[in-house]
Amino acid sequence: MQRGDDVIKKEMIAMLLAGGQGSRLGVLTKNVAKPAVSFGGKYSIIDFPLSNCINSGIDTVGVLTQYQPLRLNAHIGIGIPWDLDRNRGGVTVLQPYESQEDTGFYSGTANAIYQNIAYIENYDPEYVLILSGDHIYKMDYEVMLEYHKAMKADLTIAAMPVPMEEASRFGITVTDETGRIIDFQEKPKEPKSNLASMGIYIFTWKVLKDALLRTRDVPDLDFGKHVIPYIFQNIGNVFAYEFNGYWKDVGTLYSYWQSNMELIALIPEFNLYEEYWKIYTQTDNPAPQFISTHSHVERSVISEGCEIHGEIYNSIIGAGVTVEHGAVISDSIIMANTVVGENTHIDQAVIAENVEIGKDCVIGTGEYQDSVYDSRVYCSDLATIGENSLIPDGVSIGRNTAIYGKTDLSDYPDGFLQSGGAIIREDERL
Repeated sequence: MQRGDDVIKKEMIAMLLAGGQGSRLGVLTKNVAKPAVSFGGKYSIIDFPLSNCINSGIDTVGVLTQYQPLRLNAHIGIGIPWDLDRNRGGVTVLQPYESQEDTGFYSGTANAIYQNIAYIENYDPEYVLILSGDHIYKMDYEVMLEYHKAMKADLTIAAMPVPMEEASRFGITVTDETGRIIDFQEKPKEPKSNLASMGIYIFTWKVLKDALLRTRDVPDLDFGKHVIPYIFQNIGNVFAYEFNGYWKDVGTLYSYWQSNMELIALIPEFNLYEEYWKIYTQTDNPAPQFISTHSHVERSVISEGCEIHGEIYNSIIGAGVTVEHGAVISDSIIMANTVVGENTHIDQAVIAENVEIGKDCVIGTGEYQDSVYDSRVYCSDLATIGENSLIPDGVSIGRNTAIYGKTDLSDYPDGFLQSGGAIIREDERL
């Protein structure tokens, strides 16, 4: 690092895109950006790329927020948990702003970077690392940077093999024997390979800046659709960095639930407790957990501050959760400060923060039915309940359901919400 009169010189800085709504997480992201959603009991999704940065020696991170940023901004703060509270660099939250040239809101992933060129220029970097704020993985970005340098690349795309039947969901890279990308397809109907872009890019800054300036007038300017094809077609020195570790895009309810469930395997593929690669997070240091003599817990993660009197199997329980006598929870995610009433049974559910569930309820019962609310989002057995919701005593809730808001018995015909059903209180301030 060098310091001039007005510029702090950094070799590489990171720009973390964290402004997406995450609409395919349904009611979990009605009032919160996807990167701020709880993961693994005590973490937020954004903790993983932030921890990767500091573990990789990157001490300057711009976090670009937009949708429902309040909780995300509060979580990041000045970056203390990640050792990013620094006078030179550190973490900076970059929200949209109106200028003479732009109307404010970020209209695409690359447009968001374009609107923050001045922030990047303040550090005069050789390289810029572009990250997504909603993936679960561990990666040493320094190793990727060494590869970028060795290949004399203008752009390096982190990529990993995916099942061929899923390849059309991703940007697809086709490489030669040296790793050079010879073709790039953005979510193709007929993919030419299964080597998928992870949405992690290292650009040589001069090349990226030139590409952004030349494509800036493209509506909804996007890396996968516009900037990467521009660099590929006009410069061509683009390489794939193949990654073979654990990486999950938790962009759907089922993938989010599945990746949480993988944490409780006897030998989890993704280990949260490795000393040499810690995952850091903001914490309020709640009281220790209390597990009563009447309780029973198997193969589960129980976070700090919980009070457990019931039975828990194969589940992730967030901080400050209360599970009362006779309650049984299995194969579920219960987020922070939720209360599960006496004798309530929960199976295959995702329940957000600050939910109050009455006694004698059954959540996750019956057979799967297609969603009558949004079949694009709700397409699994999961019962999903959004934050600050209230479930009254004695009701039953089927599978593939969605609830958001403070409900009462009148919302449940015959005390039952059938599989595929939804109760969404859009107009209620929670």
